[in-house]
Amino acid sequence: MDRIAREGFVFKNAFVVNALCLPSRATLLTGQYSHTTGAVSNVEGTIPNQFKIVSDALHEAGYETAFIGKSHIKGALKDHSWDYYFGFAGQADYYRPVLTEGVRGQYSEPKEYTGEYVDDLLTRKAVDWLRQKHDRPFCLFLWFYAPHAPFYRPKRMVNLFNGVAIPKPSTFDEDLTGYAGKSRATAEADNQIGSAEVGTDDPRSLEELVKDHYAGVESNDENVGLVLKELERQGILDQTAIILSSDHGFLLGEHHFYDKRLMYEPSIRIPMIVRYPARIKAGGNSDKMALNLDVVPTILDLAGVPTQIQTQGKTLMPIMEGKTVNDWRMDWLYEYYEYPGWENVKPCRGIRTERYKLIHYFLPPEEFELYDLQVDPDEKHNLYRAPQYKDLAQKLRTRMEASRKETGDHYEYKPSGLPLHPKHEEEAPR
Repeated sequence: MDRIAREGFVFKNAFVVNALCLPSRATLLTGQYSHTTGAVSNVEGTIPNQFKIVSDALHEAGYETAFIGKSHIKGALKDHSWDYYFGFAGQADYYRPVLTEGVRGQYSEPKEYTGEYVDDLLTRKAVDWLRQKHDRPFCLFLWFYAPHAPFYRPKRMVNLFNGVAIPKPSTFDEDLTGYAGKSRATAEADNQIGSAEVGTDDPRSLEELVKDHYAGVESNDENVGLVLKELERQGILDQTAIILSSDHGFLLGEHHFYDKRLMYEPSIRIPMIVRYPARIKAGGNSDKMALNLDVVPTILDLAGVPTQIQTQGKTLMPIMEGKTVNDWRMDWLYEYYEYPGWENVKPCRGIRTERYKLIHYFLPPEEFELYDLQVDPDEKHNLYRAPQYKDLAQKLRTRMEASRKETGDHYEYKPSGLPLHPKHEEEAPR
């Protein structure tokens, strides 16, 4: 993955607009906000038919398309056009995953694959597909499962990071203060290390969580390397655009939390790295704010496919090509709705500018958090009630409401339908 960054372009400030698996993946496929598609949570998991996904646009333009891995979308994307498909519905067992294989719309019965780490299996299938003869340009979506609870590792990595000290984040002990200064919505969230048991999410210590997560990322790195190696073997690496990203960030002890959902920086930040020497010089980077909304228009731009999809993002290509871009976003709207159930993070909206962040927990009792990220990047000090920030807080609230109008946000929150504390045997739909 470091090679892609060295030889490509890195967005140092890339974010998701909803830090949850299914809604973010729907955005990556449609270029639309969750409130636009209605795919707002892991429970409400359908992308309505009126929203064309990017792979369908590529397929109609003559591209061969393949999907391999975790989609999380209801129906597992089998109702879309794929020249090759190898995926699973919901979550996977790391060593006994049940997957469906398909060629041009003809699908096999789901089959259990035993004994091979799931992401190694997905990568092997991806490399096999790349080795087939392709008479048309192609687009491969390879969406790994790791790192994901219950964080099983490849057998070759079971002892990885033994003896390595894991530093404690500066905000790790906020729970001991009762999250002083923060909202009660934050303090009452269930995804706290050492005291939460949410389905298969039950990290008992910071060290356990971080090392297992890092091992998952190491496996991602190895498997990305195998794909690059195959493209290089065929002599087509430099003719192939590669986008490396994620559906959300992950809290690794910051504010004593794990998982995502909350609007804190580790949860909403993602990698956004693009390698394509034909149009992008190696070693470039930008501080401009990129969003997962931007992936669809960027893919279509890279593919030379006329925009057939109404998106709420922008192509990243002008920035990566070094062009002057004067009208880039200065702020963006965040949203999260899955509540109650699982980590019990209360629904919120927010606005993030280049310097400030306002978080609004809109259920009664209404609460706000305000951070100056320039002087407080770790989000320790909630400034919302400080008198000297009253005008700024109001300005950001007004801007958040304007952003809702600009993005057509008429969504009205409704409870997820999950119990507040789902039973242990229920599978977390994450």
